Amino acid sequence: MKNLVAFLVLCVVIAQADATRRSCAPRWSWKCPRGWSTYKDRCFRYIPTRLTWAQAELNCRSMKGTLASVHNIYEYRTIQGIIKASCHGYPGTWIGGSDAQQEKLWLWSDGSPFNYSYWCPGEPNNGYGGKQHCLQMNYSGRKCWDDHLCWAKRPSVCARKRKSCLF
Repeated sequence: MKNLVAFLVLCVVIAQADATRRSCAPRWSWKCPRGWSTYKDRCFRYIPTRLTWAQAELNCRSMKGTLASVHNIYEYRTIQGIIKASCHGYPGTWIGGSDAQQEKLWLWSDGSPFNYSYWCPGEPNNGYGGKQHCLQMNYSGRKCWDDHLCWAKRPSVCARKRKSCLF
């Protein structure tokens, strides 16, 4: 009888583990929420509403993300493609870089390392009397990065990690 009870308990544990495993998709099929685009392990979303940098960051956080960080040229080109698909152009757009905490120390709002940049020639220049502390992409005909006034209103790109479970 003791062995039968142990066997039944083992069967229940295995069945529960199997049910949990089936409720999560394999990593390669992780999905982004509707309205978001996938690139590697993150989801991106273009927000056409013109907001200040801080408002844009808060908006992204309300969607469980942050303003996008960019870590290589392929990711940057992917984000540009998402913007172009949405608005058929390349408007100046907020992403998550800022040096408002300390001049010339650029940080991403998601906390990831600032290990890649695509600054336009002569940027960042902290113009307008030293008041440019927020990063806009698609600046000028070169579609590169520029430090800009954080209170200016721009569209933005949010990013978030992809989720593996559907519950």
